Amino acid sequence: MAEPTLARPVFSTEDFGLIRNALAVAIRNGEDNAETRKLVNLHHRLGRFAR
Repeated sequence: MAEPTLARPVFSTEDFGLIRNALAVAIRNGEDNAETRKLVNLHHRLGRFAR
């Protein structure tokens, strides 16, 4: 039986900064609703990876 292959990351560390910037633009241009608040939370969580 073959050895299992290692999982490869879906995003690079550089991608987290790009995604976080895109979220910031969406937050600034969005309305104050439930979806925008979810985006704010995601933006905050992604900040941990950008460091």
